[in-house]
Order: sequence, then structure tokens, then C-alpha cells
Amino acid sequence: MTQAEFLHIVMPFKDKVFRLAKRLLVSKEEAEDATQEILLKLWNNKTKIEEYKNVEAFSMTMTKNFCLDKLKSKHAQNLKIVHSNYQDNNTSLQKQIELNDSVDWVGKIIENLPEQQKMVIQLRDIEQYELDEIAKMLDMNNTAVRVALSRARKAIREQLTNTHSYGTK
Repeated sequence: MTQAEFLHIVMPFKDKVFRLAKRLLVSKEEAEDATQEILLKLWNNKTKIEEYKNVEAFSMTMTKNFCLDKLKSKHAQNLKIVHSNYQDNNTSLQKQIELNDSVDWVGKIIENLPEQQKMVIQLRDIEQYELDEIAKMLDMNNTAVRVALSRARKAIREQLTNTHSYGTK
């Protein structure tokens, strides 16, 4: 496999690998390192890439495992999850502040979800993967993925409702 062929296969989902790594590891630098590590592992095993049915799903699974290992290691204790993918230049400053505040709240809520729910919500609602793909990536059955997604969304909804309705009581 040539470098051009490898890049043609890997580049379309490189940003998804980065976003999942960033969701799990937090800092941009840690996520960039993780992405680079995953791409390097793929490159080193480029002769086997054609054997995989879905290279993207395989890469996301590698990313998940790599990041979880990193989080378990001693030098990852101070990491936290943040979400800064949102940007819209066509809104008023007040609206932009409100939207950023909401995104920050959701990020903080997601940060406190159980690990499995955190990954399912990232893969489904942010990365837009199908439930079948998520089930394969996380080695879960479809029902478990749906339950985890439902619980994560419910927790986010409840905490947002409690936070924003607190001042109106």
C-alpha cells in the first residue's frame, strides 16, 4: 500500500478520531498525540488494513482503547473533558454567549456521565455513527447501546432542565 492509498483511506475519518480522543482525554494536545499515535499504528499495520471490513470503525475502537488506557495511566489524572467544537459567526453577541454557556453546561454534564454513556453520546450525537457501528466499536449489543444512549440523553436533559429552571422557581 502506497502512502497516497493510505491517506485516501485514513484522512476522511481523521477528524473523528481526534474528536473522540478530545472528548475522552480533554486537552487538545493530548488528543493530537492520541490521533497521531493511532495513525502511526495504522501506518505500521498498513499491510493488514485491507483485511478490515470497516477501517474507520476499527480506528475508532483503537482510539477508544488507547484513550482509556491513557486515562488509566498515572500521568493522565488531571485531565478533564471539554467540548469546544461549536462556533457560529452569524449570531448576536448575547445569543453567542448564551449558546456557548449551554454548550459548556452540556460539556460539564457529559463530563460527569459514566464512561460508557460518555462514549455512546460522543459517537452517536456528535460523530453521527449508526447504532450498529457503535455497538461494534464498543463491543456492546444494540440494546445496550440504545439503553446507554437513552440514559445519557435523559441525564443531560434532566440536568439542563434543573439548571435552567432553578432561577424560575
